[in-house]
Amino acid sequence: MFEIIAIPAFRDNYIWAVRTAHEAVIVDPGDAVPVLDWLARERVRLEAVLITHHHSDHCGGLPALLARFSDLAVFGPAAESITGVNRPLSGGERIRVLARDIDVLAVPGHTRGHLAYRLDAALFCGDTLFGAGCGRLFEGTPEQMFAALEKIAALPDATRIYAAHEYTLQNLAFAAQVEPHNAAIAARIEAAQACRAAGQPTLPSTLAEEKATNPFLRYRVAAVAEAAHRRDPTAGSPVRVFAALRAWRDVF
Repeated sequence: MFEIIAIPAFRDNYIWAVRTAHEAVIVDPGDAVPVLDWLARERVRLEAVLITHHHSDHCGGLPALLARFSDLAVFGPAAESITGVNRPLSGGERIRVLARDIDVLAVPGHTRGHLAYRLDAALFCGDTLFGAGCGRLFEGTPEQMFAALEKIAALPDATRIYAAHEYTLQNLAFAAQVEPHNAAIAARIEAAQACRAAGQPTLPSTLAEEKATNPFLRYRVAAVAEAAHRRDPTAGSPVRVFAALRAWRDVF
């Protein structure tokens, strides 16, 4: 058995810790201090680190972690320059940590080498898929991000989505603008507000919940496509609907 814990960092990041009784894997340690504090408090050994992409709020803690744990296995995208990654990956691999298999998915779009990691029913997707949203296209194309989201959408609906930021309420405000009559979005807003009021993360969500409320997985839904087309009359195909939605979200 393993447990997944959110370690808050910066203003709205989540560093995810996957732990067994005595060992742990850390996903996207943007800051080493909360990770080291958590490891000391929980008295677990750090076995490996998984990096989704090169942005500093996801890998900035690596130097300090490697200074403390010199033989640490650090998995990350081969297509990006990340100091400290010593197990480069391209997607499609299956790696072994905590005596468990993890499938590596290539999901470029937010960055050109972005990876996601699937452990049983848990998906650590970095900045590709958020609660009710998706990442900005800093380096990739709409076509790349569309393909990445299609890859994620093909996973089982029970997949739990461990995104790296607490953006759910902001994204739901946009989702409600796109689909003002979607009752599932209204219900999710209420639930997310209750979580945040209680000091709890809105994550993980499930893929089923994202498919019901996230406009970036609903580009084939007629109401979503119509809303995108009103913003951009060229939004005909699903990928162009996605591109119009992403451009709209960028200025929302």
